[in-house]
Amino acid sequence: MPEARPPLPPFTEETARQKVRAAEDAWNTRDPDRVVLAYSEDTRWRNRAEFPVGREEVRRFLQRKWARELDYRLIKELWAFGGSRIAVRFAYEWHDDSEQWFRSYGNENWEFDAQGLMVRRYASINDLPIARADRKYHWPLGRRPDDHPGLSELGL
Repeated sequence: MPEARPPLPPFTEETARQKVRAAEDAWNTRDPDRVVLAYSEDTRWRNRAEFPVGREEVRRFLQRKWARELDYRLIKELWAFGGSRIAVRFAYEWHDDSEQWFRSYGNENWEFDAQGLMVRRYASINDLPIARADRKYHWPLGRRPDDHPGLSELGL
């Protein structure tokens, strides 16, 4: 039996918000070994045109992602929830190796098992090139500070 990853479904508004923030915090570490622990061994993803299945494929996907998306900073926001499912919207900022900055916008639909592990993740993402001066995420790499505005407060 896998170790539980609270909060567990069925989600309330409070526990759904906790799950979203926990995911944001983990992804902001940019540590594939840590991030994959939130997913079931047989997790199924759709991320743009990639369809990783299982923790090991997800780990390799994340390694490639963060090797390309430099100085990555992410904000997630709860959109909807019910039972074992959560929908989020997100935006993250990053730059490539030529110093071109981007803000990537997207939506994710998540489904969890009884242990709170994500079994399905469906993401739709669009990238917008931005000028360095148009960046909105300026905290040090890592967890977004509690007093930093979220997506709604930033007008995103």
